Order: sequence, then C-alpha cells, then structure tokens
Amino acid sequence: MKNTLKVQRAIHDMTQDDLAKKVGVTRQTINAIELQKYDPSLSLAFKLAKLFNVRIEELFKYEEE
Repeated sequence: MKNTLKVQRAIHDMTQDDLAKKVGVTRQTINAIELQKYDPSLSLAFKLAKLFNVRIEELFKYEEE
C-alpha cells in the first residue's frame, strides 16, 4: 500500500520517533510503514490520519499487485 506518511511527517517537522510516540507504536513500525514493508492496522491508519488532519485516503492508497 502506497502512503505519504514521510511527506506528512516532514510537513509537521516530526521525526519517526516523535510520530511513533504520538500514536503509540515503535519507531521501527513507522519506518516499516514508510518503506511500504508493513501495512498499518485500520486503527493505526485512522490515528495517523487524524493526527495529520487528513483523510485516510490522502495518507494511504491501496494498489492491487
């Protein structure tokens, strides 16, 4: 699943660690999501979208393989 998490993080001047602490996951989880190696749970996806004040569809884009 493609995402704009790294872009949103940069816009809000946050490190991976800052973001991880705000949403209750590890920095490694944020890194894996940004590298598209891990798809977040629906709950985490909503937390991230809410934190950045964007729609979930703006943050994550599903593409069939």
